[in-house]
Amino acid sequence: MNTHVNINPSIGTTSRWDVSYEWKAVTLLCLAFGLVGMDRFMLLPLFPVIAPDLKLNYQDLGHITGILAVAWGVSALFMGNLSDRLGHRKVIIPAIIVFSLLAGFSGLATSVVSLMAIRALIGFAEGAYTPPSIVATLDASKPSRQGLNIGIQQAALPLFGLGIAPILVTQLLKVVEWHWIFAMVSIPGLIVAYLLYRVLRNTTPTVAALHTSTHDASEHKWSDVFKYRNIPLNMLGMLCWLTCLVVLSALLPNYLIDYLHLSLEQMGLVLSAIGFGGTMGTLVMPALSDRLGRKPVMIISVIGAAIGLYFLMHTGAEPYRLFASLFVTLFFVFSMICLTVGPISAESVPAKLMSTASGIVVGTGEIFGGGIAPVIAGYVAQNYGIQYIMYLAAVALAVGFVVTLCLRETAPSKQR
Repeated sequence: MNTHVNINPSIGTTSRWDVSYEWKAVTLLCLAFGLVGMDRFMLLPLFPVIAPDLKLNYQDLGHITGILAVAWGVSALFMGNLSDRLGHRKVIIPAIIVFSLLAGFSGLATSVVSLMAIRALIGFAEGAYTPPSIVATLDASKPSRQGLNIGIQQAALPLFGLGIAPILVTQLLKVVEWHWIFAMVSIPGLIVAYLLYRVLRNTTPTVAALHTSTHDASEHKWSDVFKYRNIPLNMLGMLCWLTCLVVLSALLPNYLIDYLHLSLEQMGLVLSAIGFGGTMGTLVMPALSDRLGRKPVMIISVIGAAIGLYFLMHTGAEPYRLFASLFVTLFFVFSMICLTVGPISAESVPAKLMSTASGIVVGTGEIFGGGIAPVIAGYVAQNYGIQYIMYLAAVALAVGFVVTLCLRETAPSKQR
């Protein structure tokens, strides 16, 4: 296979680069991840409408959100390693087809049990897509654009799932029933899968090694990832970032409506700040880390997220102030998620462990931060009051700050 590249790993420069392939691949991987975000998060703004029909409560919402995250995490743990062995094409394309077909079935749910079963299957398919898509994006990227391109690809999830979806679904509810809204992302997903089949390449380990700080293309056992300091730290960090994200995104719609008494349209507006803030954060901060380094940007981000969360906790029923506080919080939270699962994990290990490392970080974060945290938050909301969920996010950020101080720098610009 002609990779159209000639790289000197000692200085990280290129004499020739296939820019056309880079942007085709990044664009399609970005669109696919956007559909993942749509599938995953469109349930949340719909929940206040679905709950009366299916007789669901806050605890059920925690379980529904949690089971998708656990399935996502378990899948990422295993499928990342499978991608390293088979190549990312053989994992990415089937995963997109499966979650696209399953997306519409959420609208057929008649009870909490059936909805949980469908969401678990979707989570497994989306978890299979995530780690190899991150590595495929890195492989397609010129080293000086790794942070930028990962940011572009990762930005699609909050933009589609948490920015566009809350506004779109709350408007669609005026003209169609909630059952039909779930089916609307199946066809775009199948189209993207076909285009990736035509475009996406499997990069050789020798070329992939040039995107890491180790420049190691040799074979390794999957367990060797734990020998690299950043991987255990990233596992703990991802737990913190996802605890903050999932607790806020899963229960915030009901917090805004039931506790602050906003209207459905106001709730959709405020909740969209998660998506727009997350999108900007993943576009701006990882690109900045290409120049400043990964670690300084992580430290800035955790401090910024804490400041935003403080103002969110102390804002009343004022939609625009709530939007601004939530925007700032998730701007920095998504910055940390993107850098943790992408560059910092993949750059820290040998080429044959890149998807494995990303999968382990994504998987453990999803299982514990994405799976257990919303269940705990649902219990707290149901038994003590939904306003106390903010404190779970605050504790997660405090622990995450310690993690960021211990990270080892991996940016190519700092390795020269």
